[in-house]
Amino acid sequence: MSSMDLFSLIAGLLGGLALFLYGMNVMSGGLTKTAGGKLEAALSKVTSHPIIAYLFGVGVTALVQSSSASTVMVVGLVNSSILTLKEAVNVILGANLGTTFTAWLLSLNAISSDNFIINLLKPTSFTPFLAIIGIVLYMFSKSDKKNNIGLILIGFSVLMFGMSMMSDAVSPLKNNEGFQSVLMSFSKPYIGFLVGVFFTMVIQSSAGTIGIMQALAMSVHITYSVALPVVVGAEVGTCITAILSSLGANKNGKRTALMHLYFNIIKASSFMIIFYILHSIVDFAFMHQTAGMVGIASIHTLINLVATPLMLPFSGLLVKMAYASIPIDEKEREEQEEMQGITKLDPRFLTNPPFALEQSKQVAMDMAEFAREGLEKAVPLLENYDPEVAEEVRRLEEKVDRYEDQLGTYLMQINNHHLAETDSRTLSIILHCITDFERISDHTLNIAQIARTMHDKKEKFSPKASEELRIFSNAVREIVDLAYTSFQNQDLKLAQSVEPLEEVIDGLNMEVKRRHVRRLRKGKCTIDMGFSLSELGTDYERIADHCSNIAVCLLEVSEGMFDTHEYIEHLKEEKNQEFEIAVDLYERKYRLPAMKKGYEEEDEIDPSFAENHPALMDIMNADDASIIDEAMEAAGVSNGEKLSEKVKEKVKDKVKKNKTKDKKEKKDKAKKSKESKTSKDDKDSKETEEPKVVKEEKEVE
Repeated sequence: MSSMDLFSLIAGLLGGLALFLYGMNVMSGGLTKTAGGKLEAALSKVTSHPIIAYLFGVGVTALVQSSSASTVMVVGLVNSSILTLKEAVNVILGANLGTTFTAWLLSLNAISSDNFIINLLKPTSFTPFLAIIGIVLYMFSKSDKKNNIGLILIGFSVLMFGMSMMSDAVSPLKNNEGFQSVLMSFSKPYIGFLVGVFFTMVIQSSAGTIGIMQALAMSVHITYSVALPVVVGAEVGTCITAILSSLGANKNGKRTALMHLYFNIIKASSFMIIFYILHSIVDFAFMHQTAGMVGIASIHTLINLVATPLMLPFSGLLVKMAYASIPIDEKEREEQEEMQGITKLDPRFLTNPPFALEQSKQVAMDMAEFAREGLEKAVPLLENYDPEVAEEVRRLEEKVDRYEDQLGTYLMQINNHHLAETDSRTLSIILHCITDFERISDHTLNIAQIARTMHDKKEKFSPKASEELRIFSNAVREIVDLAYTSFQNQDLKLAQSVEPLEEVIDGLNMEVKRRHVRRLRKGKCTIDMGFSLSELGTDYERIADHCSNIAVCLLEVSEGMFDTHEYIEHLKEEKNQEFEIAVDLYERKYRLPAMKKGYEEEDEIDPSFAENHPALMDIMNADDASIIDEAMEAAGVSNGEKLSEKVKEKVKDKVKKNKTKDKKEKKDKAKKSKESKTSKDDKDSKETEEPKVVKEEKEVE
């Protein structure tokens, strides 16, 4: 063979190998993206039963066309504490059988017939058309789903072209005695086995090694004695991918990779020992026959079809071997409990952004639950301080801080990948909301610290202040529940209830502080308690503000807006009837107890409190006296009949002024509308109607 022929052979072989591996990677990536994280999510739910987990492992690996990919997926799920080792081992056993599907897919190239219809089943006949369809879908379609289908078709086509290229490159070696002698050396079991192991470790794909063997079988005479040890060696070599993936994982992740390695070593060594002992006794005749593409695929399938079901009842042995290799210690157990939840943010999931985003959402909901749990534990401390509960509040706050830090970083990494529009919207919501949940947790810790200070100074709120704070606290608890539930369920209708309650909480904060000042003037409270009450009211109000941010973020993103303050102003300016009704209902629900003194002392404050609430102002503007009395009750006045004349006059003045203002606004609008008309008839009509307008104006005056 000339040097030029040798160069062409090597170039063709390497080029074909590159296309083959690249096509397999593209096809596997397209299949994974099409699944959109659903495979991993389903995998985490169906692994409780060994047989179902085994069959699922077979199906997932056949779908993504790579046992390495599915095993790495399992390592990530175990590392994230989503799967246990006992659940993962059965999936790994199934993955070893599922990977044999690739070899059968490649063996379609062995089809040869003069019949046109049968010949069309050969991949080289239809892959050019698949490639064109794939390119069109990938380049010209705006749908993510169609783009991923295009990637699958392109990947499959490139894979087949690569395989055909390798086969054509080695075809001159068919009658080369030197190459045949090298191949025959593979028939020695230990040489063929080691070649399969090391070559698979280099390219990190058992399907790739077996595909190359099949490509050689298309052009070169390869016997079963040559193919069999190489295929068995490839089964062990493919474990390198999972081992490399586990290097940055926790101990459980490493144990998962070891289970994969131990199973394949046991499978390969058992098969090699038993088979070659029998072969030395019986001398199997088929070992000297040509294997061909179908024969190589058959060997691969038969080994796994026998070994994996046999190992299924003894899968617990692999788990014990993994724990024996990497023992569990007390520190690891404590770390797992402490970091439970954050481990879901595994970097390996970043290769599958939809699933990584789903994991992030689960972590964000855990984080929100910790913030809510902290509030539920902190509020009772104001009346009954417990150091252990206060310490639990502090631990929850620290946990929320860690979640916010790691989740924020993880979401930014996800954002660097291409996301579908819905996924991008979900990421935006989570990224905006986790900061607010973290700030809620901070204010919750402040509440616990206020309770500790009061306990150390042996201070307590007066009975009246305690009753008012219970109402105030219940309102804050409800708004946190509303924000959490709307975030968890992406419930936009529920999110609309948050802003009205936030407005009521602002009013409660003002009124509680005002009442404290009144008690302070009468010597019924101390200045120190005033400081505690003021700080507590500020924390409550800030918690409500952050709940409002969360709810408004959900509504903004759904409507394509991204300015919180602008959205709130827009909501209030519209004078939305539902919004006003919701405010009114919440004011009634969280109405503070009426003051016992006469209303003459309160008339300068209660009306102004009502003025800050549009819903109550609308009621006050009504002509019905009973409705006005009801409005004043909501503002803190318990009996409308005892209102001083001064207060009644103020209410009547407001009613009169608002009516006059509304009529003037209507008159101005009508006047502007008439002036804009250009026809002479309209002008004449304006002149005839003008005295009526003046008359109405005089009546108003």
